Amino acid sequence: MNAAVLRRIDQGPAAHPNELDRKRIERALKSRQRYRYVSPKVADVAGGYLIESPCCSRNIDAEGGVIDVALLHHEAASGVWQLFCKDHRNGVWELHSTHQRLASVTDLLNADPERVFWQ
Repeated sequence: MNAAVLRRIDQGPAAHPNELDRKRIERALKSRQRYRYVSPKVADVAGGYLIESPCCSRNIDAEGGVIDVALLHHEAASGVWQLFCKDHRNGVWELHSTHQRLASVTDLLNADPERVFWQ
């Protein structure tokens, strides 16, 4: 077997993003406690998922445009999920927390007790 085929077998396809987990995130976000009247979108990004939503509070975008809510990244080597929040003032993602399970990430996003994500 040639080396390229062996590498592909060893590495396998990228685990994330995938349609199954994207749908799980979309379904879970329907149970969020904040801004239930907007429709967030879950987009595939390298290694994870980006959650965007219209800014209905006008805190971040005075015109109510679409803003970044959260970035979920799956670390393939360790199997943990990294949850990032957006520092909108500086335009950078900041690591908020790490989780062993995707359900823990979506539970935190849905509750968002500190209003870090749904601003």
